[in-house]
Amino acid sequence: MVLERAARIATRPLELREIPDPVPGPGEILVRVAACGVCRTDLHVIEGDLQARRVPVVPGHQVVGRVAARGVGTSRFRPGDRVGIAWLRETCGSCAYCRLGRENLCEGSRYTGWDEDGGYAEYAIVDEAFAYAIPDRFSDVEATPLLCAGIIGYRALRRSLVRPGQTLGLFGFGSSAHIVAQLARHRGCAVYVATRSASHRRLAEELGAAWTGDTWDAPPVPLDGAIVFAPAGDIVPQAMRALAKGGTLAVAGIHLSEIPAMPYDRCLFQEKSLTSVTSNTRADGEELLREAEEIPLRPSVTTFPMSEANDVLLTLANDGIRGTAVLVP
Repeated sequence: MVLERAARIATRPLELREIPDPVPGPGEILVRVAACGVCRTDLHVIEGDLQARRVPVVPGHQVVGRVAARGVGTSRFRPGDRVGIAWLRETCGSCAYCRLGRENLCEGSRYTGWDEDGGYAEYAIVDEAFAYAIPDRFSDVEATPLLCAGIIGYRALRRSLVRPGQTLGLFGFGSSAHIVAQLARHRGCAVYVATRSASHRRLAEELGAAWTGDTWDAPPVPLDGAIVFAPAGDIVPQAMRALAKGGTLAVAGIHLSEIPAMPYDRCLFQEKSLTSVTSNTRADGEELLREAEEIPLRPSVTTFPMSEANDVLLTLANDGIRGTAVLVP
């Protein structure tokens, strides 16, 4: 599914095409795609909320498949091994951020489905150093959301500074939030969910949320930490007001509409903190996969043919996806 130029998803901008199979270069592996999760970031790339870095481009960055071929100098995986390809696909490895273990902030970072072709296809390539071994506990389809929704959610949970047994608020309850809810519940946290979708509220309740409400409903208790997943800046003051003294709000989206002015006394005073999440490190991914296997975490997934990507993304834009949509070639 190829994107020639950014356009609103309602115009069905992705085109089903035959293109040449990619060829792995030195250090790269060729992956035969078994499944690719659909992410709201794909929507931001397709609709131009994120400035185009390459067109035409094949979107998709929650990829699970098997190694079909290897480039020169590869040794980490063998043909037939099951691997995952995530959003972060390359860093320089030498800048100050990379040396400090903060490769998610690398100025030279590159991304799957944005800088290079992704997983809305039968084949994809990736540097083997940025591929993940997928735990046997998860099916191909179940594993896909772990590779972005899971990793970003994991980092957002860390950035929220919520400790085991504390209260956590989730504003928006899509693919990433439904994974974070399971991580937080496993750590003994009480989870409070505010989202406009009734079906999303039902899923949150099924996953053990202590409370669910509409977007603008105030949680019944002060929150030790919170995460905003919805790409709507006007939710940020609402979430900040819901924090307890000393609480932290992490904004997890790569794109956010403008944040309105916030009253200092109700939103930031009493040592509340507002922070953001930028991509992930490979260590985040490895840690998330280990914890997901231990829980064991169970993603809620629905599969669709790859050719229906436009329709699936339009449904996602209208909050009609429960859990994660997964495309299967």
